[in-house]
Amino acid sequence: MVGPMPYPALNSAFDGMYPKGLLAYWKAAFLPELSDGAISTHLEFGRRVPTVQTAVHLYPIDGAVHRVGTADTAFPNRNATFSPVIACHWEDPGDSEANIAWVRDYAAALQPFSETAGYINFMDGDDLSRVAENYGPNYSRLREVKAKYDPQNLFHVNQNIQPA
Repeated sequence: MVGPMPYPALNSAFDGMYPKGLLAYWKAAFLPELSDGAISTHLEFGRRVPTVQTAVHLYPIDGAVHRVGTADTAFPNRNATFSPVIACHWEDPGDSEANIAWVRDYAAALQPFSETAGYINFMDGDDLSRVAENYGPNYSRLREVKAKYDPQNLFHVNQNIQPA
């Protein structure tokens, strides 16, 4: 089953596992290396995954990503080698407190092995304070671009960059 796939098919590939209406909470980080401490943390929290729809992705970041300069694009995190993403999904609102705590505890346990930033698209609403960290030295330039093209901040329902 390897071959070209239309974007709509790819975009809906996991619809059966993630039906409309699930609650979700996410955290992300960047790791400079996959250290023994980070591996131990993944093992510890992996033993306690709270729902069948919970996923932890560990994306490698290497090759061409490392050959681009920090200021050449909006994405400055060119020294990271892995990006862990913790994504918990559940059905019952009564489980929210425990599931959110599991994700937060997992992210906190990874923090000693992580860089300050994380992949912006995999962060939750309470990570707005991390937006500047995620863009690092490019943040001020991105605020200027936002002020030029979206001064009223129309596009704000995301990990928002405030116009300068």
